[in-house]
Amino acid sequence: MSEKENSKYISGIKLLKEKKNAIILAHYYQDGKIQDIADFVGDSLALSRKAESNSADIILFAGVKFMAETAKILAPQKKILLPDMDAGCSLADSCKAEDFRKFIEDNPGRTVVSYVNTTAEIKAMSDIICTSSNAVKIVNSLPEGEKIIFAPDRNLGNYVLNETGRDIVVWDGACHVHEEFSLEAILKIKSENPGSKILVHPECELPVRLVADHIGSTSALLEFTVKDNGNCYIIATEPGIIHQMKKMNPHKRFIAAPPKDSTCGCSECNFMKLITIEKIYRCMRDEEPEIVIDGKLINDARKPIKRMLELSKNINGNK
Repeated sequence: MSEKENSKYISGIKLLKEKKNAIILAHYYQDGKIQDIADFVGDSLALSRKAESNSADIILFAGVKFMAETAKILAPQKKILLPDMDAGCSLADSCKAEDFRKFIEDNPGRTVVSYVNTTAEIKAMSDIICTSSNAVKIVNSLPEGEKIIFAPDRNLGNYVLNETGRDIVVWDGACHVHEEFSLEAILKIKSENPGSKILVHPECELPVRLVADHIGSTSALLEFTVKDNGNCYIIATEPGIIHQMKKMNPHKRFIAAPPKDSTCGCSECNFMKLITIEKIYRCMRDEEPEIVIDGKLINDARKPIKRMLELSKNINGNK
């Protein structure tokens, strides 16, 4: 799309937002141009909080489907729009409701802690939700000796298990982006850039986590780059976050960690990148596609999310 067309759509989006009392919430993994037109940009925890507390009538979610569903669950009275219903999540797709129900039955007496990267149906089966920002603190907040199921990300689950030492059974799911980073390529870049630091999302595989200078959620990695006195960082998470890192640290260098297959562009989330400026304009104009969830499912899924939000306030879970 040409810059002229892009500008036309952006102007149209601004007018439609004012006319309809709408806001745009965008995840850090969105394209930088989309982040720049959003009313709020954040990680899953921050976006959940913003979805719950705003005065808009319409929320357009520049993210993936489970995020828009979470917004609808927390703000059922609002119209929640998602510009492309095909914007799914490989991690959420790895945990089907019927399979997870059986998994819970096969592991009785365990508290179910589910990652926010899940469908509304999985959330409704859970006792509490977590994000990568607060997963360790959420698990540590549970009574000692309490047995836990963690789903669906095996890498985040094993990271939480190692950090907490708790009795955790982990569902065998994964994010296709975070599993694809090449340890060999990361170490090569580090050797070519003396003094550089490796920043890693906990959804990455163990060998990549073991070489990290810092492990954290997208917001935690962003915060680290602001507070740290280094000047070069290798970023092992979806590279959309680098847009914010550069804005906050214009004097520092950021290098996207390469995938194992250098020909595939696998370090980008193809689902996140389905959202475009043009689709946002059309979605805002037509007020569709809209997220619609059954009322009972909303009520059942809201309880564990609200429990997370309340707990995370008390434990400062967004840090």
